[in-house]
Amino acid sequence: MQNFKLLTAEKIAAAIAEIAPEAGFKKEDIVTMLEYPPDTNMGDLAFPCFRLSKTLRNAPPKIAAELAEKTADFKYGTSAAVGGYLNFKVSDEYLTTHVLTEIEEKGERYGSSDIGKGKNVVLDYSSPNICKPFHIGHLGTTVIGHSLKLLHEFVGYNCTGINYLGDWGTQFGKQIAAFRKWGDRDVIDQGGVDELVKLYVRYNNECEENPELKDEARAEFKKLEDGDEENLALWKWFVSVSLNEYQKTYKQLGIEFDSYKGESFYTDKMPAQVEKLRQSGLLKIDDGASIVDLSDYNMPPCLILKKDGSTLYPTRDIAAAVYRKNTYDFDKCIYVTSSAQSLHFAQWFKVVEMMGYDWFGGLVHVPYGTVSIDGAKLATRTGNVVLLKDLFRQSIEKVQEIMNEKNPDLENREDVAEAVGVGAIVFNYLYNSRIKDINFTLDQALSFEGNTGPYAQYTYARTCSILEKAKEAGIESVGGECTHESESALLKTLSRFGEKVENAIAEYEPSVITRYIIEVCTAFNRFYRDCPIVTADSEESKKFRTRLTSAANTVLGTALHLICMRTPNKI
Repeated sequence: MQNFKLLTAEKIAAAIAEIAPEAGFKKEDIVTMLEYPPDTNMGDLAFPCFRLSKTLRNAPPKIAAELAEKTADFKYGTSAAVGGYLNFKVSDEYLTTHVLTEIEEKGERYGSSDIGKGKNVVLDYSSPNICKPFHIGHLGTTVIGHSLKLLHEFVGYNCTGINYLGDWGTQFGKQIAAFRKWGDRDVIDQGGVDELVKLYVRYNNECEENPELKDEARAEFKKLEDGDEENLALWKWFVSVSLNEYQKTYKQLGIEFDSYKGESFYTDKMPAQVEKLRQSGLLKIDDGASIVDLSDYNMPPCLILKKDGSTLYPTRDIAAAVYRKNTYDFDKCIYVTSSAQSLHFAQWFKVVEMMGYDWFGGLVHVPYGTVSIDGAKLATRTGNVVLLKDLFRQSIEKVQEIMNEKNPDLENREDVAEAVGVGAIVFNYLYNSRIKDINFTLDQALSFEGNTGPYAQYTYARTCSILEKAKEAGIESVGGECTHESESALLKTLSRFGEKVENAIAEYEPSVITRYIIEVCTAFNRFYRDCPIVTADSEESKKFRTRLTSAANTVLGTALHLICMRTPNKI
C-alpha cells in the first residue's frame, strides 16, 4: 500500500495546510505517522491526530472530524473520523487501476525500487571453517546473508557476496598432525570433509590423554605459517576437499559467491594495520599482549597481538575491512554472524573508528540466534553435529514419501522433492526473527498446513495450475473490476509488497518477507475459496479473477526468490 500511503499523506498535508498553515507538517512527516488499523473494517490506513493537538490547540477527535471534512473529495478512497483517528479506506477502483496494473506492467520487478542505485554493498556471510562439516548451525548466516544480498540487489544496490572462509589458525596444526598420524589420502578423497572431521575429533580426544599432542599441533601450524612446502600442500588440499563439499550444499540452496577470500588471504595485510595502530598511539602493551583500550566505551580491551606476536580475529577483520573498502568502495559492509560475536564486532568497529577511517559507519553487524535440533545443541569438537546435507536428505526423502501418496505421476519428481525439501528447512528458519534461538523440528517444517514452506510453494503451484487451466479454456487476463471482498483483500495484500521489502532491508530482517508470503498465501486461498475463477458465472469475472491470480503468482514468485526459495510449478 506504499503508493496509497503517499497519496493519502499528500491529501492530509494539504488539509492541514488549509486548516493551519503554520503547522508545517509535510507529506514525508505524515507518511511515517500513518498506521494500519487493527481491524480492517475500520479502514485500510489510520492517521492519529494526537500529535496535532498541541499545534492546532484542539482535541484529537475534533481535529479528525475537521480533517475528514477537508479530505472528503479524496478520489482514491474515503475518509472518516473515528475518535482521535482519521481513517482511510482505499477504493476498489484504485486497487484495480493502480495496484493491479502496476503489477502487470512491472512483473518480477514489482515491489522493487532504485534506492540503492549507484551504491555498493559487501556482504560477508556463510564463511564455514575449512575441514569442518557444513552443519545446521551454518544455515543461519548462509540463508540470512544471501536473502539480504537478494533484497539489496532488488532495490538497486551493487552487491558483492563474500565467503570469508575460516582457512587459517591453530586448528590446522591439529588437522595436519592428525593426518600425519592416521590419515589416508584415498579415504579422504572418497569421504571428503567427514573423514577430515573424524581425524580432528580423534586428535582432540587423544589430546585429553596426551597433552604433548597440543605442542605437536602448534609446531605443525608454525611450520605452516613459515611456509613449509609439505604443510602448505596439505593445507591447500584440505581447502579443496572442503570447498568441493560446500559447493554441493550451495548448489541445493541456489547460492553463488563473488569471492572466497578467507582468513589466509589477509595474513600479509595485517602488519600495515598493526603499524598504523602503533603510529597513532592506540596500541598498548598489557601483560605482554598488544591491545587497544576501549574502557572509555564500556568495552573490554580489543586484543590485536598475543604475547608471542601472533595475530587474532580482530587483527584479521580490520585488515579485511580496509582491503574491502579499497577494493569495492562499499557504502555498507554487512557481517552476518552469530549473536555470540556481537561484542567482537562492536570492539573492532570502534577500533576502526579510532584509527581515523571515516567509513566506519558503513560497517554493519547482523546477529542471529542459535539453532538446535529437538533441544540438542551442536559442537564440532565432540562430533555432536547435525550435518546440513543429512538434514536436507531426510527432508527430501520425506517429501518424496508424501508425493508418492498425493501425486505419484508428477513429472520431475526428484527436482520438485529437492525444491520442497530444502525449501521447507530454509523457510522454517527464516520465518522467525533472526535474533531468536530456534529449536528445529523436521515434521513441523514439512507440514503442508500452517506457516510453512511447503504451504507457500503449494499455493504458488496452485496459481500456476489455475493459470494453465485458464489458458486452456481460452480465458484472457484482461479488464474487469473488484466485485467481491476477497478480491479487494488480495489486492490490498499485494499492494504492500514494496513496503515489506523496504522494511526487511531497513531491519536486516528476511522474516519480514517470509511472514508476508504467508499473508499473500492466506489472502489468495481465501479468494480461491470464495471466488470461482475458471468456472465463474460471467466472462468478465473469469477474466478479472485470472488477472488477480496472475498478479498473486508474480508477487509470490518474487517474494519466494528473495528468501532463497525455489518455485516449482507443480507439487
